[in-house]
Amino acid sequence: MNTEQKKWFFLLLLAITWGSSFILIKKGLLGLSPLQLGSLRTVISALFIFIIGFRSLKTILNHQWKWIIVTGFLGTFFPSFLFAFAETEVDSGIVSILNSLVPLNTVLIGLAIFKITSTKTQVIGVILGFIGASMLIFNSMELHPDQNYLYAGFVVLATVMYASSVNIIKHYLQDVKPIAIATGNFVAIVIPAILVLSYSNFFTIETFENEAIYKSIGCVAILSLFGTVMAKIIFNSLIQISSPVFASSVAYLMPLVALLWGLIDGEIFGINQGLASLLILLGVYLVNKKA
Repeated sequence: MNTEQKKWFFLLLLAITWGSSFILIKKGLLGLSPLQLGSLRTVISALFIFIIGFRSLKTILNHQWKWIIVTGFLGTFFPSFLFAFAETEVDSGIVSILNSLVPLNTVLIGLAIFKITSTKTQVIGVILGFIGASMLIFNSMELHPDQNYLYAGFVVLATVMYASSVNIIKHYLQDVKPIAIATGNFVAIVIPAILVLSYSNFFTIETFENEAIYKSIGCVAILSLFGTVMAKIIFNSLIQISSPVFASSVAYLMPLVALLWGLIDGEIFGINQGLASLLILLGVYLVNKKA
């Protein structure tokens, strides 16, 4: 498999894996609080990745560790909690569509911080993307008046963090093995995650008296192994063999997978939401269009 074929294979695999993550978060929240889910996801993921990648840590140079730590918090730690809090009020399918703002933010951050120039077409794409996101939120508020769509802001913040992490990996960690980056990320965040898990009252009798807890833990374990560990290694590999914008374009396909799961689970998706979603994806397409 050549590089071109490999990057498209990785993109499709990531879309299926991450697209399924939103429904797993939703099911995990049936027995866990957002703090418990986010921290437990990180701790379980750390256990998995330390088994397969601990030896790779010796390949990380001293001056690279600061970027490993930064991308660990921006690309994994904080988003784990932000998405969990968001899905306490917003449908998983809507969250997945808002997540498609990652490529738009990747371009904006690349321009603002890394001085990567953008074309007029890309600027138009950014504008359309944000208009679509705003429409999606307002239309969803009308369709689901019982849900608090201020929580959608958590998703937008998470996409900014993801975009920042993508640019940092491409610019400062290009020569580091993907498994080493992922393992180093969890070295940096596992202790804070354990502290949050302890603070969240997870280790109490009341928590395990909840009948839904064991199914929720199972969903988080699947989410950790596939949606975090495996996907993070593949994503880091994709960044290195392509570009930050191409790698973040996995957001094109993720909503299709997530919406399918949401519809199966009984979530409602209206025509206006569909139009807003298409506007977001059109914006993402224009952002990715070459000059």
